Amino acid sequence: MRSEFLLLLGTGISLGFVHTLLGPDHYLPFVAMARIGRWSASKTGLITLVCGIGHVLSSVLLGFAGIALGLAVTKLTAFESARGEIAAWMLIAFGFMYTVWGVHRAIRGKPHEHAHLHEDGPHSHEHDHEDAHLHVHQESSIENRVSSLTPWILFTIFVFGPCEVLIPLVMYTAAKHPFSWVMFVSGVFGIATVSTMLAVVLVSTLGLAKLHMGRLERYSAAVGGLVIFLCGGAIKFLGL
Repeated sequence: MRSEFLLLLGTGISLGFVHTLLGPDHYLPFVAMARIGRWSASKTGLITLVCGIGHVLSSVLLGFAGIALGLAVTKLTAFESARGEIAAWMLIAFGFMYTVWGVHRAIRGKPHEHAHLHEDGPHSHEHDHEDAHLHVHQESSIENRVSSLTPWILFTIFVFGPCEVLIPLVMYTAAKHPFSWVMFVSGVFGIATVSTMLAVVLVSTLGLAKLHMGRLERYSAAVGGLVIFLCGGAIKFLGL
């Protein structure tokens, strides 16, 4: 009995770790947004943690509901698949809109020169439209609005995003063992998933922080949006 319990716990940990690493949508959106928004490590970790808990908890609650109602695994996995479709399209839509906004931001921020005549001769001065032609408070308001909405959008997407491997694991455990086993297996799966998300996101974010792109930095928002768009596309069309 004990060996079987340990085997189930090991399976939960392994599945949580592997399914997170194999799903780039579990970490790339956070890495991209952290770079664009210049989030601190603590803010990045907190947002990743909250989204990860929401991601796992939604599937755990669905599994418990299935146990209580006596639903078959096939019905629950079909529902999880539908949730995955919604989450994929949400990622695609969010990534597309963020890319468009990022391109617009990059164009506004493109530096250029104007020649001016002075007593000692002509001079050229470099500036960009983002700084020179946009009202400071207006631009700040747009940036703040996008920055404040981004964590909530990510949280919503991750709550819809299913842990497909969790439902069969929970249902199998519940069918043959006490409910306390279900709690333990779900718990270790969740801890493994969220811990892996945090580790990959924080290590990647710290690594990217050392990468200086110079003038190409103004394209960071467009690139970040494209990364999220591609993540959604990989889930939808490649089944990642």
